[in-house]
Amino acid sequence: MDAPGEHYIVDEHGNRVAVILPLQEYEQRKEDLHDLAVVAERREEPSIEFSEFRKRYRQ
Repeated sequence: MDAPGEHYIVDEHGNRVAVILPLQEYEQRKEDLHDLAVVAERREEPSIEFSEFRKRYRQ
């Protein structure tokens, strides 16, 4: 299903080859991809208990 505001560029066979998005939507998607990349990079870091986090945060 197409999102509102998306426009597609098609080739001579009618296949979608590119998309045009509103700039605000593009920026939001770019930010989301960056956030996902950060999560993937930090996936192997050890976790801490919430109580430990609160203790560190208060210091």
